[in-house]
Amino acid sequence: MYFTDRGIEELADRRGEEEVTFDWLADRLREFVDLNPEFEIPVERLATWLARLDDEDE
Repeated sequence: MYFTDRGIEELADRRGEEEVTFDWLADRLREFVDLNPEFEIPVERLATWLARLDDEDE
């Protein structure tokens, strides 16, 4: 188990039944980066990965 799995599990446990939009998620990611600028690159990579999940070329 990776260390990040604990955070992912907590997210699923606390908010797993909620429905959110990608606009809401994008706003939360922007807010997180504003508060934690050192995570700008990993958040950008995550957002790009999510945006391109269905691309067959990659």
